[in-house]
Amino acid sequence: MKDDRFYKEHNLDRIWWVKDSPKGEWEFSFDKQKIYNMFRDYPHNMTPAQVRIFDRENPFWAEYFKDRRV
Repeated sequence: MKDDRFYKEHNLDRIWWVKDSPKGEWEFSFDKQKIYNMFRDYPHNMTPAQVRIFDRENPFWAEYFKDRRV
């Protein structure tokens, strides 16, 4: 079954972005099951492996949020 709620920026990415997220929110998923909100959940509600994937695929946001990392 095709799930049209998600898309990838690049074919080889591991992150699925949620289409039609509420205005001002950036939502994504690693498995199309659990959805993260970039502004609320990064990086403290993610595993270290998920943070590494997110940072690799989204260098702009990794730099933007660098003060959140301990």
